[in-house]
Amino acid sequence: MAMNPMEQFAIKPLIAEPVLHIAGHPIYFTNQALLMIIVALASSLFLTLAVKPNRLVPTRSQSMAEMSYEFVANMIHSATGEDGLKYFPFVFTLFIFVLCSNFFGMVPGSFTVTSQIAVTLALACLVVGMVIVVGFMKHGLGFLKLFVPHAPWYLLILLIPIEVISFLTRPISLSVRLFANMLAGHTMLAVFAGFVVSLGTAGGIYMGVALAPLLLIVAIMLLELLVAFLQAYVFAILTCIYLNEALHLHDHH
Repeated sequence: MAMNPMEQFAIKPLIAEPVLHIAGHPIYFTNQALLMIIVALASSLFLTLAVKPNRLVPTRSQSMAEMSYEFVANMIHSATGEDGLKYFPFVFTLFIFVLCSNFFGMVPGSFTVTSQIAVTLALACLVVGMVIVVGFMKHGLGFLKLFVPHAPWYLLILLIPIEVISFLTRPISLSVRLFANMLAGHTMLAVFAGFVVSLGTAGGIYMGVALAPLLLIVAIMLLELLVAFLQAYVFAILTCIYLNEALHLHDHH
């Protein structure tokens, strides 16, 4: 039987009985919830245990942790300036969670959390909600100037609705970008893996032909590792750009 490449994205309850009920709907503990917990615990333990302030010679794990701190801090500083560094914990947490979720999804038999639109949309809504809160806290009602571009007054009738719609669609674009890239990459890997299995079991000359998709899987796997990092970076840098708009309204246009 041919392997269904979409089966890897199926959310399955790990416990038969629901954990709780919300508004009459049962809530189950699923493989998605398990992987999210594993990602959160693994990344937290790594960053906590790897960094030892009193250590004279840093280990490889400590060097990796410190590089991740510096990478995100430099990214925030370049995108938002000094004002944005106060939001380092928020951006760093998002970056590490998305990055580790992408990498954990590459483990055979694991589950890719970021291939679920519900997860990526929730993260994107959190980002946009944070931007709105920061904007109103810093500027009050003046935050609404973000939607008023520098243009002749007679064009504002058209431009203001466009700016509002563009802002409100950010959660969709931000979530779909991450979701679609992870979904497409893992689906491609599963399809070529199915080719390898089918050709290998066919026997004869087909076993030699199976070498081609096998080598292609290795190349795609390396590409997916790069994509996993790039998608985490894109998610984090867009978060910084949106925060910069909320912090510096006059630099937006």
